[in-house]
Amino acid sequence: MAMKTIPQHFDDLPASAQVPARTLASLLYVSEVTIWRWSKIGKLPRPRKLGGNTTRFNVGEVRAALSKLAA
Repeated sequence: MAMKTIPQHFDDLPASAQVPARTLASLLYVSEVTIWRWSKIGKLPRPRKLGGNTTRFNVGEVRAALSKLAA
């Protein structure tokens, strides 16, 4: 079975990448609950539902949202 690896830096991911809340939380050093909360209040973009149990955040959209918050 292949091991899942979490990128060490958010910049290593292409803008078109789709990441789960777990990976995003790890990259931003927050909990998964915080990721969902930020998405709900508009700090982060809404995730995309890719299937029955698969929800992912688009890295390019997340980067844009974070840069807007930093400004």
